Amino acid sequence: MKINRWLIVTTKKLSNSNIASSRLDSLILLEDELGRDRAWVLAHPEVEIKPEQLKKLNKKVARRASHEPLAYIRGFSEFYGRKFKVNKHVLEPRPESEAMIDMLKNLLHHNSPISRVAPWKIADIGTGCGALGISAALELHNPEVDLYDIDASCLAVARHNAHMHELHLHCYKRDLLNRPARKYDILLANLPYVPDKWQINPAAAREPKSAIFGGPDGLDVYRRLFDQLNSSKGRTRRGVKYVFTEALPPQHQKLRQIARHANYNLLETDNFIQLFKQGEALRVKR
Repeated sequence: MKINRWLIVTTKKLSNSNIASSRLDSLILLEDELGRDRAWVLAHPEVEIKPEQLKKLNKKVARRASHEPLAYIRGFSEFYGRKFKVNKHVLEPRPESEAMIDMLKNLLHHNSPISRVAPWKIADIGTGCGALGISAALELHNPEVDLYDIDASCLAVARHNAHMHELHLHCYKRDLLNRPARKYDILLANLPYVPDKWQINPAAAREPKSAIFGGPDGLDVYRRLFDQLNSSKGRTRRGVKYVFTEALPPQHQKLRQIARHANYNLLETDNFIQLFKQGEALRVKR
């Protein structure tokens, strides 16, 4: 079958399965299989797809038609301009989470008290595939980043991604920041925040539910994290100066109240991302 014909047939099949990005997904799968970029694929509509390639492609299309996430089919996703291995044990990293890395870089590279303290000790809590912690380590040229997750399968993926990016980061199986390995300056916490009764799209429904849903209002896991930070027994935890979170914008006011009870006040907001500072916050942006 020729490229153009395959794209037409596949786009229609995925569209009939209610895949909104049917044309784009078809192109991405074809690019992967042919090992060619999009410009080449679109410029060579009459090229014949080899039978063995066609067989592999059609299996992947069947998986996508069943609403399996495209990242699981490909075996990787992109975050902050880099590739990360993903599988059924981890969430696909979302583009909105990239703002957390932007805000982190802004905090550490400008005139704030912590900008003069290096290397910064950072923990990625609920790391999943490791995208946030690994991106932070690479962008900041900082090896003082640790990865935490309650799921050993997630940590295996995160460890693979760290090695793939030539980093030697420590991975800890923990319930949030329970029994921290050492003191940290900063927490990156992209925790489950979707309310239990929310309807999610079919592809997201194929991802680990424990990494998506966060209780009736979506914020139960954040409550536990800030309770840990506020614990009278947690001197190591209480040394954390900044906490980055991700949540739905309508949840931000309630999350702000949760953080305030642990003596963390809002410093900055950018779409889904919030930055909290221990003690009095000096500015609130956006």
